[in-house]
Amino acid sequence: MNIEKQFQENHQVKLTVRVEPQVLEQARQRAARKISKQTKIPGFRPGKAPYSVILRTVGEGAIFEEAVDLLATELYPKAIEEAGVEPYGPGQLENITSTDPLTLEFMVPLDAEVILCDYYSLRLPYNAPAIGESDVENVLKDIRERQAVLTPVDRPVMETDQVTIKLNGERKKVKEGENPTLVEERSTTVVVNKGDEKSEGEWPFPGFSRKLIGLSAGDHKSVTYTYPKDSDWESLRGQKAEFNLTIESIKSRILPEVDDAFAQTIGEYPTLDDLTKDIHHSLEQQAMNEYLAEYDQQIVNEIVKDAVIKYPPQMLDKEVELYINQLENRLAQQGLDLETYLKTRQIDTKALREEVAPLAEQRLKQTLALFKVARQENISVTNEEIEAESTQALAEISRHMTPEQAKKAISEGYLRNLVSNVSTDLLIRRTYERLQAIAKGEYTPPEVVAEDQPKKDESPTNPAVGDAVVDTIESQPSPSDISSIEHVISEDA
Repeated sequence: MNIEKQFQENHQVKLTVRVEPQVLEQARQRAARKISKQTKIPGFRPGKAPYSVILRTVGEGAIFEEAVDLLATELYPKAIEEAGVEPYGPGQLENITSTDPLTLEFMVPLDAEVILCDYYSLRLPYNAPAIGESDVENVLKDIRERQAVLTPVDRPVMETDQVTIKLNGERKKVKEGENPTLVEERSTTVVVNKGDEKSEGEWPFPGFSRKLIGLSAGDHKSVTYTYPKDSDWESLRGQKAEFNLTIESIKSRILPEVDDAFAQTIGEYPTLDDLTKDIHHSLEQQAMNEYLAEYDQQIVNEIVKDAVIKYPPQMLDKEVELYINQLENRLAQQGLDLETYLKTRQIDTKALREEVAPLAEQRLKQTLALFKVARQENISVTNEEIEAESTQALAEISRHMTPEQAKKAISEGYLRNLVSNVSTDLLIRRTYERLQAIAKGEYTPPEVVAEDQPKKDESPTNPAVGDAVVDTIESQPSPSDISSIEHVISEDA
């Protein structure tokens, strides 16, 4: 077997394999026997007809086609090994360029290759968010507002009232092709701000609620407003609009006192101080999570920007599929399906794939870069850590099911997928922690770093990157590890 390889620009390799005549002849004989077992030939039992009879019955073309199929299946793995290439996934027979000698062309997608720059020199300012008293007060204010006691009143609108109005709005100057209707007529509820309260972000424009003061139920009013050029609503900047409203009902709002009794109505808080501390802690945790997510994104953007990342088109195709599958899952949680979603947006599946491709490609590059860092930094997670997180996740999922529902829904395949996702998430989390320390200048690298690493990417994943596969890390959970978390189904469901 003679093999030539040609590397392609799209990170695939073409393997041209020339087959010796005797090998082809042997394949013809085996192909004929296989065909004779599947084809009824008069006068012969299945598989017993001689080659000449089979040839007359099915023809040279059928035997040759079957022989090529047999050879392609047998020679492909040998060609891969002899050529010394590492495929990302299955290759395919693309062409038969000659029949004498038989010459087969295979196209093989290559494993991803990632070359990183010196990320040890990466530095990004780190300013952890601080939660102030005003932030806590805003939350308390919001809770207090939601617990207001509403009472219908027969009087004109006053500050702090909750007013139900019927409202519509139109643009005063309409450009060609522009819809003049700004707000379709509908009922909406408005809380009237105090004069000293900020009204930025108020709908349909800042200060609108105070236009209702003095009006009574049944009163009508027209209000004209010109949106400033720096309006939060970009499409309305500089536009003049007229709003027509009718007062439908007025309710006074009595807010509870913010004291220990108020705290006790919110939850298990003996005192207002306990509630305040819990709010502060929650805000702090939320702010830190959001900040770290942004910080991590900055880090990976910097790493990807200077990296050389190569991958075959099949890898991106699989990431696009994953992206769409995740979209389907989110739609299902909202009681929708992909077909309805596409009809609503007036696009087809092809257009959707083209739309998500840049996002999927960005995520693919980021994940490949992170796994490369993980390998170079020798970052790994243990089976015990994977088991603990998988058990916790499974308990949370099972809590919303009956034991019978859980047993039906949570199959062994489901568990393997869960463990796989958990293992990958843990690995990425650890990698980000290392990169955070580097970016903040808190990590001293070892003396020997990436220069000693092989150029070929040996990152922990490649199949579909977004598909979290268990074997992407060095510590792969065994079937017994998966079994050890199955008890959660019956105990916590």
